[in-house]
Amino acid sequence: MKISVNKKNKLSGIISIEVEKKDYEQNVHDVLKRYSKTANIPGFRKGFVPMGLVKKQYGNAVKVDEINKLLDSSLKKYIQDEKLDILGGPIPYTDNEINWSSESINFDFEIGYTPEFKVNLKPKKPITKYEVKADKKMVDNQIKNIQSQYGKLISRTVVEKKSEITSNFSSDSGEINNSSMFKTESLKPSFLKKILGLKVGDELKENGSKIFKENYELSRNLKIELEKAKTFKNEVLIKIEEINERELAELDQDLFDKVFGKNSVKTVTEMKKKLSEDFVKQFQNQVDQKLMNDTIEYLIDSTKIILPADFLIKWMQLNSEKKITIEEAKAEYDKSEKGMKYQLIESKLIIDNNLQVNFEDLKSFTTDLIKNQMQQYGQAIPDEKELDGIVARVMSNKDEIKRLTEQLTSSRILNFFKDNFNYKLKKVSYDEYLKEAYPS
Repeated sequence: MKISVNKKNKLSGIISIEVEKKDYEQNVHDVLKRYSKTANIPGFRKGFVPMGLVKKQYGNAVKVDEINKLLDSSLKKYIQDEKLDILGGPIPYTDNEINWSSESINFDFEIGYTPEFKVNLKPKKPITKYEVKADKKMVDNQIKNIQSQYGKLISRTVVEKKSEITSNFSSDSGEINNSSMFKTESLKPSFLKKILGLKVGDELKENGSKIFKENYELSRNLKIELEKAKTFKNEVLIKIEEINERELAELDQDLFDKVFGKNSVKTVTEMKKKLSEDFVKQFQNQVDQKLMNDTIEYLIDSTKIILPADFLIKWMQLNSEKKITIEEAKAEYDKSEKGMKYQLIESKLIIDNNLQVNFEDLKSFTTDLIKNQMQQYGQAIPDEKELDGIVARVMSNKDEIKRLTEQLTSSRILNFFKDNFNYKLKKVSYDEYLKEAYPS
């Protein structure tokens, strides 16, 4: 068998393979011999079918099958041995007509080369790297929420502006019948005026759309789907069952210990600092994801990559799960082009900067994830042997391995970007971040 490659240009080439009879005839003979022992042909006992008859009935099909197997293995080995950097995989060159009865058969396969390109990590106009800081209003609101959460309920006789009310919501049709608790601050001003001063046992009727400020509150209290709550205008009977006022918890050591752990925080100033730090951590994933997206967008737009489009369109058509036309394959290519370019950029960054993930890296990463998760849920960290067992079980799942590898690779690339890219740092409040990063 002879195999060679002809590079037509920087992006495409042809691999030619000449297969001779001696390359496959032994394999064909062995398969046919097995067939002769197992074939069920009328008039012959199993295992006694003449080889000539087996060859006549199955010979051509077996020959084609064995040649295709040989081509597949030879192509893979040749590409690997010659270190051909290609995209997709070889596709049969359709201009060739194959004469399967010839002593020597020629096959041609098209290939598309991975393009060469350079990555510029220093954009002329720096990308904005946001740092979200918690403002005073945000921290003060969180403190109030904590005081409310750990405060105590005091029973009241009438509804006041800061009451927590438990009521039964019902409708004449019987469609609505649910008891739930809501705060007066969630009510629309017009309905709040009607309910102020009412006592336990009092009732009033109202159009469902005029009760709560937000649709999700109507959905929760009436126990109906959110989509239905958006257009709900039926009359609802509200019967007051309980009225309470929440007395805010004192900002003392007892509260600090409940929220942050024993003696972790000792003053209101320390509490504010801790909450500010927690806010920054809470927003960090969102900020990092935007930074990643903006950097990827820049790299795709600024990196000149010429793909072997014609080859890839044909390859996508040939490898589609369902049969598609060349026009459909072109449409699929147009949708995938940006993603393919970034995959090439990412691969180059990983190789050029030694960001590859090996087994030990993945094991260490998985161990840290499990520890953090246990701490998050207040669980004790097991001993090393037990922890190794948990890690081993997680890493025995192929889907988990794939997910964790992608997660660790993404983390390494983000850190690489932060260390090497030309960014402009901008410190903003969360509201400012939302306005700038996601303008409406």
